[in-house]
Amino acid sequence: MSISPFFFYAFASIAVICSLFVILKKNPVASAFSLVLVFFAFAGIYALLDAHLIAALQIFVYAGAIMVLFVFVIMLLNADVPSFDMGRTHLGLKAVAGLLSAVTLGIFIWTFKSSAWNAALGPFTGDAIEASGGNTQVISELMFSEYILPFELTSVLLLAAIIGAVAIAKRKLSVGRSQ
Repeated sequence: MSISPFFFYAFASIAVICSLFVILKKNPVASAFSLVLVFFAFAGIYALLDAHLIAALQIFVYAGAIMVLFVFVIMLLNADVPSFDMGRTHLGLKAVAGLLSAVTLGIFIWTFKSSAWNAALGPFTGDAIEASGGNTQVISELMFSEYILPFELTSVLLLAAIIGAVAIAKRKLSVGRSQ
């Protein structure tokens, strides 16, 4: 498998830039749409790695369903108005936050470059995956056998988040009406 460095760096650059927009935008809806672009860039990287099922799932599940859920919660909670204004923050606090971020990035880069990490594929080499029926077959067997509990717990967690958002929104509406 050979990936084109040009397309990899293009998708990686889009992912990094849009990730910065996710945290730097003041409008939560604009941040959510920047996150959609990050998901599409990741899908492009997965497609370059010949993981077409994962690329499609990335678009359908994350860029589609999860982002609709995020935007729904943002609109439901009326969080369209930013509550934290970085413009009023003290300059020293901004400098400390930037310095800590740069130090953390430096530690990550140093750790990855100095470690002798080899990807442990285990039984999932390219030939073994092809012999088992391809990516879709292997992923579905693992997801619905060995990893069924995390899969189901994730769905329960998302359901709890939706119920919590609706409960908070209803409480805010009832408080607004009583005044």
